[in-house]
Amino acid sequence: MRAYASAGADRTSLAVVSTHDPSAVLVVFDLIGIFVFAISGALVAVRKELDVFGVLVLAGTTGLGGGFLRDVLIGATPPAALADWRYLMVPVVAGVAAFTWHPAFARLERTVTVLDACGLGLFCVTGALKALDLGLGPAPAALMGMVTGIGGGMLRDLLASRVPVIFRGELYATPALAGAAVVVAGVHHVPLLLVALVGGGLCTSWRLLAIWRHWQAPVPRGSASV
Repeated sequence: MRAYASAGADRTSLAVVSTHDPSAVLVVFDLIGIFVFAISGALVAVRKELDVFGVLVLAGTTGLGGGFLRDVLIGATPPAALADWRYLMVPVVAGVAAFTWHPAFARLERTVTVLDACGLGLFCVTGALKALDLGLGPAPAALMGMVTGIGGGMLRDLLASRVPVIFRGELYATPALAGAAVVVAGVHHVPLLLVALVGGGLCTSWRLLAIWRHWQAPVPRGSASV
């Protein structure tokens, strides 16, 4: 299987999505994840009272940042977001929607949180699969899956002058790594769609359980002074 955004001819063939084409399924997953993450980034910008340009920048950074980092690290250049117009259009649409109807999105914050967890699951799967497709070993591919899931949020928080979520004790990176590891371990033994659903489902459910049960990663105790 060729990388789902690796060559111009492949991109053209993906214009019509077929559920029988694994590459097309990955593109759909990728675009859905980008939209969900872009909405969360745009809402952060709205809460920071940024203008429309700032909203679009944070939407694009959150939606595309993880994929950019992954593609640069594994040498898949130009990044898919620059080679396929759909990858650029999706965060723009999400940013404009959040800018225009942000009161409605704010009232749906729980839904956005659930969708963010789903986006994390989608991205850890597509990131790991693309890394495997380009010849990386199991461990690096799992790490690239995690980077794809958390990279955009890290860049968003840095641009918004916030400590990234993954450094504040929230279980975010760990579920992404676990989901990517499941995909890497099972992709050669079970059908692609099944392993994608299992890996993404593990990541999403773990993230949602962590939110619901207030699970936190260990942090240092006591005074930080020495």
